[in-house]
Amino acid sequence: MDLLTNAHAADAASGGFGAYLEAALDAVVVADASGCVVEFNPAAERMFGYRREEVLGRTLAELIVPPSLRERHTRAFARFIETGEARLLGRRIELTGMRADGSEFPVELALSRTEGEPMVICGAIRDLSDAKSAADDLRKLADEQAALRRVATLVAQAPASEELFSAVAHEVATVLNVPGVIVTRYEADGMAVVFGDAFESELSGAEAFFGVGSRAPADPGSLAAQVLETHGTARVDDFSTLVGTVGDLACAAGFRSGCAAPIVVNGELWGKLCVFSGTGTVLPARTEERLYDFIELVATAISNYEARAELAASKARALELANEQAALRRVATLAARESSPVEVLEAVAGEAARVLEVDAIGMLRFEPDETATIVAQSETPWDPPPLGIRFALEGENIVASVHRTGHAARMDDWESATGSVAAMATGLGIRSAVASPIVVEGQLWGTMVAATNRSKPLPADTEARIVHFTELLATAIANADSRAELAASEARARELAHEQAALRRVATLVARGASPDAVFTAVAEEVAGVINTPIVAVFRYESDGTCTTLGVAGESSFTVGNRWPIEEDGLSGMILTSGRPARKDDYSTMERPVGEAVWEAVIIATVGVPIVVDGSIWGFMVAGGRPDRPIPTGTEERLARFTELVATAVSNANMRGELVASRARVIAAGDDARRRIERDLHDGAQQQLVTLALAMRSTEGRIRMGQEQLKAEVGGFADRLTGVVEELREMSRGIHPAILSEGGLSPALEALALRSAVPVKLDVRHEQRLPDAVEVAAYYVASEALTNVAKHADASRVELDLHLDDASLRLSICDDGRGGADPSRGSGLIGLKDRVEALGGTIDVESPHGAGTRLRVAIPVVADSAAG
Repeated sequence: MDLLTNAHAADAASGGFGAYLEAALDAVVVADASGCVVEFNPAAERMFGYRREEVLGRTLAELIVPPSLRERHTRAFARFIETGEARLLGRRIELTGMRADGSEFPVELALSRTEGEPMVICGAIRDLSDAKSAADDLRKLADEQAALRRVATLVAQAPASEELFSAVAHEVATVLNVPGVIVTRYEADGMAVVFGDAFESELSGAEAFFGVGSRAPADPGSLAAQVLETHGTARVDDFSTLVGTVGDLACAAGFRSGCAAPIVVNGELWGKLCVFSGTGTVLPARTEERLYDFIELVATAISNYEARAELAASKARALELANEQAALRRVATLAARESSPVEVLEAVAGEAARVLEVDAIGMLRFEPDETATIVAQSETPWDPPPLGIRFALEGENIVASVHRTGHAARMDDWESATGSVAAMATGLGIRSAVASPIVVEGQLWGTMVAATNRSKPLPADTEARIVHFTELLATAIANADSRAELAASEARARELAHEQAALRRVATLVARGASPDAVFTAVAEEVAGVINTPIVAVFRYESDGTCTTLGVAGESSFTVGNRWPIEEDGLSGMILTSGRPARKDDYSTMERPVGEAVWEAVIIATVGVPIVVDGSIWGFMVAGGRPDRPIPTGTEERLARFTELVATAVSNANMRGELVASRARVIAAGDDARRRIERDLHDGAQQQLVTLALAMRSTEGRIRMGQEQLKAEVGGFADRLTGVVEELREMSRGIHPAILSEGGLSPALEALALRSAVPVKLDVRHEQRLPDAVEVAAYYVASEALTNVAKHADASRVELDLHLDDASLRLSICDDGRGGADPSRGSGLIGLKDRVEALGGTIDVESPHGAGTRLRVAIPVVADSAAG
């Protein structure tokens, strides 16, 4: 109603208006021009909390206007009364009312007034609390939806990052009207790490405790622990009651209460979204439930990011794998081509450094003496240590760890590392490194090290990726070792074949009865060739405390026939004392003459092996090394195989010497017996027969005439005695020709030639006497040969040649007979062959059919040929 007339007022007084007031749904308050209440209906009682009797006569300002608005109300009411301000009549004005309990609430006011006097003002008042609440809810919902749209846009446009999580936190703080919001992620160790934050000025200091990157444990009762245990929402209404690190940090940050809801990504608990109130304020109930809409978007962002990251990582990994496989193929191809181990190692180092994108790759081989040797490395940004340098496997560092455990090791901080490897790494400026074991055929061979001097550590997958290269490297090393072992085996087989061939050659010499001197020289030369040493010599121990050089190969002062004193600290003395192989590596203190000879020959070391003959140390064989040709390993064993042959040759020579001497003694004894028989026959029976024959002749001459028969018988006896004397003389000559003893070999051969039935051309070019044994042997050979020619050869002539050459008597007898002679069938020369060989000589018979027979004899002319 716009105006109340006087009639209306009268109706009110009479009860008509009163009925209206009673029935009105809105609160109706009527006031006079002074602002005092003249009417207050039941609806107004219910709205403001006053009874009608309490308000009548009192001013509107003190009853239903908040204190803060009373002054403005009083001025506005006075102006309205004064001016009438018709523009306010009938309009709905939103104001703030006050209840009897002092609480304020929004109201809507519609004014009207009476016409005439006195002026009465009527106000219809409606409570807008529910309407305002609904409007606020709609506005909040709109704001929340707008915030969610902004977050969704961020999720669609940006990856999950600190910026995204912090933007979400700010939107949540704005929508929920809270001073603090954080987004945290659970780590594998249960710690909660802040990924995004938003703090209003009320909690500006909280960033120091709960800012991005900060970590907090899941203390019992904390939001982190509740969400982690239940995967549901969580609430803490008073952090001051929370015991532990989180409670202390929350109080220091100024938190009073907090609530959280889980962030679940792909079915797994990823983290949580937390909101906080400041000191003196508790978060409203069900605040945590309002977080879910934001959480779903955050989870979507994380899921999308992880999917994109996984796809990008997959693509990157595929590219890495392709590059890695290409590198592995290149290395495998190089290994398959049987390249040298050094080439393979360097190739692996270079390819691994390129594929793994590290500054350097190094490879170290573990040695038996607890050291590691650098055998290969890639190009490096620093001055690298030289190949071949060794490091002691000591201290706390990744190389020592791999050697100790056999497992990969990583070191991103070298400040606490110790040992020589750590000192090298520190000197090169290495900050992060990974070492992986190289296992070859089940044995720890060494390690491959990837290193960088950048501040960022090597990627977490470096250990896993480097394994592919170490496995290929192990295969290459195993193949190289197999090839080296095969080559070494083939080389050993060749060496053994050469050695066996040399042993066979020496054994053949020994079997053929070659002279010891020839065997000693041959052995020295064979050993020098087989063992590849510059000097080899054979020595014999003498009874006077010296040793004699018997055979030498190589240039040195040790010549055949030289004698050397046996020094106790020398090789000869050590072998003679111990009876075992010996080695001497230092001749600096060795005195003359052995030391001087060794120095002149530039010998730095010697190895000697005893020669044992019939259980006694007979001598030794020695090999000498020079700076450019050291003594090979295993020389002692290889020398021993040759010394066995030398011992056999010496033993055989000794036995042959003893046999020859024995045969010579037998022959000499026979010759002596022949001479005694010949002398006894000549001086005894022959002389008596000659005397008897002379006596018979004398008797024959004294027989008188007329006794012719007796004279004839005596003369016959004398002739027979003379024949017997001649036969005895021939027998004596056969036993041992007197002319040989008296005139020597030359007259004896002339006598044989004169008596020969076949003409003999004699050519004797040596007239001097020779040892008896030599002359007797030559004489009997010539006699037997001429007898055989006369009996079997059917020859017309014989040529006999005798001369002295190279300290040997040379006898040659040739005929022009039928040939075909075979001494083995018993020609009488077999016994003569034994006689000649007993003197160290030789007999050679050539008798081709139809071409005559040639007999050659060589007998050494030495002092002991006489054999007594």
